[in-house]
Amino acid sequence: MHERERWQVIKALLRERPLVRIADACRATGASEASVRRDFASLAEQGVAIRVHGGLEALPNTASAQGDVVSLATRAFDVSQTLNIDAKRAIAKAAVALCADGETIIINGGTTTYQMAEFLRERRLKVLTNSYPLAEVLIHKSKCRVALPGGEVYREQGMIVSPFEEDAIQHYSATRMFMSAISIGPLGVIEGDPLLARAESKLLKRADKLIVLADASKFVSRGSLVVCPLSRIHTLVTDSDAPAAALDMLRDNGVQVVVVDAAAEANAAA
Repeated sequence: MHERERWQVIKALLRERPLVRIADACRATGASEASVRRDFASLAEQGVAIRVHGGLEALPNTASAQGDVVSLATRAFDVSQTLNIDAKRAIAKAAVALCADGETIIINGGTTTYQMAEFLRERRLKVLTNSYPLAEVLIHKSKCRVALPGGEVYREQGMIVSPFEEDAIQHYSATRMFMSAISIGPLGVIEGDPLLARAESKLLKRADKLIVLADASKFVSRGSLVVCPLSRIHTLVTDSDAPAAALDMLRDNGVQVVVVDAAAEANAAA
């Protein structure tokens, strides 16, 4: 994660709590303590927050001044969307190829899953998604039926998330759920924000098979919240830069692995 991306995550944390400790920022960004200390110093110099011993403190009245503008402790959609774009497009194309017209699927919010929109335009599926950028594309530029869950809109991540257990998705049933994550490791699918992790767990209950979309950068340890174990993953779609040891670990745990050649796909599309 680059410096400015870490700043976005730390700012999001500050909107959720009055004090962000070094350990909190390390978990959310996957960065070292030394990097986070430098980030805290930079943000303090910019007047974003106040540097205190062991952490960063939100400016007085910051929360009330921002009103209803809330965020999750993860990268902003606009930031993440620019990263590893060729790999994400190739992964998304392969993911859509797993679908059959007439299926009911769930697509969780994320910039890799968002890339599925282009390849879903001529398909006829029923799609439940908590990504409103994806929903907007599918509503206006596809033949898919689109459903949205109830909840609060998180503008920076482009997501709709409900904090309640009982909501509109409880009667939904899907053959597959497609989702990305902050990290994939031996413990399973990892996220960095508790509200996001809980929302993904709820969606998982409504789907038979889980398809994880993860470019090579997702095999670096970051985040601390396990959404589900590896045993819950049916298929993982990644690119050819993914570490071989990680892919072997997934296969050993019964996960079907699909590897795409992002460079070849990009050249073919050019």
